[in-house]
Amino acid sequence: MSLPDSTHDRAVADLPLAPLNPLPYRQRRDALRNFHTGTDILRDAGGPVTRFTLGPRWLMPPIVVATSPQGIRDIVSVRDGSIDKTSAVAAQLRSIIGGNLFVLPHDEWLPRRRTLQPVFTKQRVDSFAGHMAEAAEMITASWPTDSEIDLDSQARLLSMRALGRSVLGLDLDERSDAVAEPLRVATGYAVARALRPLRAPAWLPTPARRRALAATETIRRLADEIIAACRADPTLDAPLVHALIAATDPETGRPLSDSEIRDEMIIFLFAGQDTTATTLTYTLWSLGRHPQIQDRVAAEVAAIGDRRLTTEDVGNLGYTVQVIKEALRLCPPGPTGSRRATRDVEVAGYRVAAGTMLVFGRMSVQRDPTLWTNPLQFDPDRFSPQNSKDRDRWQYVPFGGGPRSCIGDHFAMLEATLAIATIIRNVRITALEAEFPLAVPFTMVPGGPIRARVTAR
Repeated sequence: MSLPDSTHDRAVADLPLAPLNPLPYRQRRDALRNFHTGTDILRDAGGPVTRFTLGPRWLMPPIVVATSPQGIRDIVSVRDGSIDKTSAVAAQLRSIIGGNLFVLPHDEWLPRRRTLQPVFTKQRVDSFAGHMAEAAEMITASWPTDSEIDLDSQARLLSMRALGRSVLGLDLDERSDAVAEPLRVATGYAVARALRPLRAPAWLPTPARRRALAATETIRRLADEIIAACRADPTLDAPLVHALIAATDPETGRPLSDSEIRDEMIIFLFAGQDTTATTLTYTLWSLGRHPQIQDRVAAEVAAIGDRRLTTEDVGNLGYTVQVIKEALRLCPPGPTGSRRATRDVEVAGYRVAAGTMLVFGRMSVQRDPTLWTNPLQFDPDRFSPQNSKDRDRWQYVPFGGGPRSCIGDHFAMLEATLAIATIIRNVRITALEAEFPLAVPFTMVPGGPIRARVTAR
């Protein structure tokens, strides 16, 4: 039973503040800007929960970084809005790309989540993901035998093709740059602005802001076109869009407006293309570095037969799923997350003052040597049923957790499983890069081309 607010507040008030991080200012600043590696640096210097500032409170809020399973649990499992998505990152993203499920604060997020939850039932998601195997077959058929490819560019083409044909009812092959690049420009600007202590006023039309707004307008026009086409033709094969149009809040009966549908489509376009492509690229690169693991995937999918894979086959692709989970452990597209404490709260036994920005390190926890044996080794057997049964739920959180976990996690896993199984069924991948460079403009992406040789099986 939860404590009354007054009792809870007194209990939190008695807790110590998180330890101050001892790193010099420049190192703290650089660590915060480098999402994928910075939380490790902060943890190594200040512990699994550490506190620091980058300026006076009126300029930038104090920051607490959590890199332990308990810390992540305490941040993401809150349901009363006392830890909310009102951090600077969320606020800047909302100002640029609109108010979607990813960035809305608690009171606006709650009815939106109620409305969207039925859109992502297993039956509906199966229909969204159903074209991924076909798209993967088309992509692999275009690769010349015994040729060299860039896994990143091919994974982006694949994810865009599947997204366009199975979700939006459009052929996006020729428009992939018109979707992906504007999204990167807009989100990159928002994140860079959020992490800057001194910002130009939002009304000032700086060159960077003009580019970000123009990029967003490009995506909005595309989304508006799709919505209008679906409203004009209910038979158009765009299941997600039709589901969004039909969605209503089960408590109020209120449907989504076209602008709300558009905002949700934009974040779905970003997540469905950018993060899926990174997961596919890292998984294929890892298989290309570990031929024995690749052979196990090939044998598993061969046992299904020669027909095109469907979502119903995923239940027979257990080892392939383990491979993808291990790729998400080592390379989560969202290496960190952020929130803001709206009142004094407890995080892993420490008091966090109202107004503090909370950062939690998914990637740090998922590579923590105190939690994982040989954490940098690619080992899908970590995720066998036997090896997973006693694992702390909060040490593996690629899709987040709690009430604001990723609503599309089942869709993402279905798509990735069908794609990887289809590709490995058709070709053998040999990675030509010994390292996988990473960059984090917003989500984590390859930091350059990922070259591989493909040969027919």
